[in-house]
Amino acid sequence: MSEGPYLFDVGVIALAHTDAPVRETALSYVKRAISGDIDAVVPYPAVVGAHNVLTTYYGRSNDEASRLLGNFMDAKRIHWYDGMDEDTVRGGFAQASDANVGGWDGYYARVAMTEGVNTVLTIDDDFERFDAFETDVILSAEEFRELNSYLGG
Repeated sequence: MSEGPYLFDVGVIALAHTDAPVRETALSYVKRAISGDIDAVVPYPAVVGAHNVLTTYYGRSNDEASRLLGNFMDAKRIHWYDGMDEDTVRGGFAQASDANVGGWDGYYARVAMTEGVNTVLTIDDDFERFDAFETDVILSAEEFRELNSYLGG
């Protein structure tokens, strides 16, 4: 396990709220964040993104995804990051450009840097392009293949 504080990427939040056979690692991080056992930073846009992922890719109904993520947002020990100001967004675009990643990943990287995050928890390796923090890809290659198979890909 890497060192915290941890920033939770969309994929980790979404995966933790599914019935996918490889969800346990994601769920364990979410449970530890909720209980305060780890220092977690969760940008509100990541929760909105997780809702989209749950309804689009994992087959959750809008109502179910809303309920699950609403319950997650009730966690009081998580640092909920609500900064979506111009400087943060522009800084995210700069990060995206420098690392050649998507705008959302650039935004999350900027938030991680701003909030002093040591580790970004994710299911993809795009964050490994940043030197300012560690990246913990929570799924092994085999688990990622299993997840893709589960999703029909």
